[in-house]
Amino acid sequence: MKTPDASNQNQSSPASGESVSYRVLDMPARQRPRELVARFGVESVPDETLLAIILRIGVRGVNVMELSRRLLNHYGSLSALARASVDDLVQMRGMGKIKAQVLKAALELAKRLTEESVMEQPVVRTPADAAGLLRESARTLESEVFWVLLLNAKNRIQGAPLEITRGLLDASLAHPREIFRDAVRTASAALVMVHNHPSGDPAPSPEDIRLTKQLVQSGRVIDIRVLDHVIIGKASPARDKDYFSMRESGMVDFS
Repeated sequence: MKTPDASNQNQSSPASGESVSYRVLDMPARQRPRELVARFGVESVPDETLLAIILRIGVRGVNVMELSRRLLNHYGSLSALARASVDDLVQMRGMGKIKAQVLKAALELAKRLTEESVMEQPVVRTPADAAGLLRESARTLESEVFWVLLLNAKNRIQGAPLEITRGLLDASLAHPREIFRDAVRTASAALVMVHNHPSGDPAPSPEDIRLTKQLVQSGRVIDIRVLDHVIIGKASPARDKDYFSMRESGMVDFS
């Protein structure tokens, strides 16, 4: 497809209420995505610049930087963007099927990288450690998922987090038998329970507290320590953490 030249694009009239978006080549060199990455590194540029690098080009009247901004504005966050399907993405002007597939592939690689790092047997000593292992997985979920982190005597995680339930969390779904079965099989010394609150508020419900007490007691019976129950939410100006620790709160006796 022939790329429209700058003169034609500059002369086109925008629709009512729509701003003119020029080609990236018509932007000052220091503001182009590749130049920004070359000057500052990928770690220091904003999300829209990284998206522009992945998408490479825009379409007539919408350069790739503007397309990236529109995507972020439309979905509101990278997490929401990651949840969008290819069919959803192609509804955005400038997002053909190939661009949508490339973007989905890049976001899926980021997710798999996070999951792969969990396999390197990190140490879980604090609630922040536990939240850090599952934060990226929890971020795009629209329902509650309950995981268990199995730990050895040195608090190193044994394998990937185990997904126990998906959906409404209650005692019938998160039964001690399901939670402790793999802990017994792998001779784990301890475990940490983690689940998410899609609402974003990590404060525990009465059922969360009741279930935690039940599982702590079950762990005592079979001599597997339950160290904590961490609930992952979302950051907000009203709270300094995006997670809640039952141990730190003192709501449950883990001793």
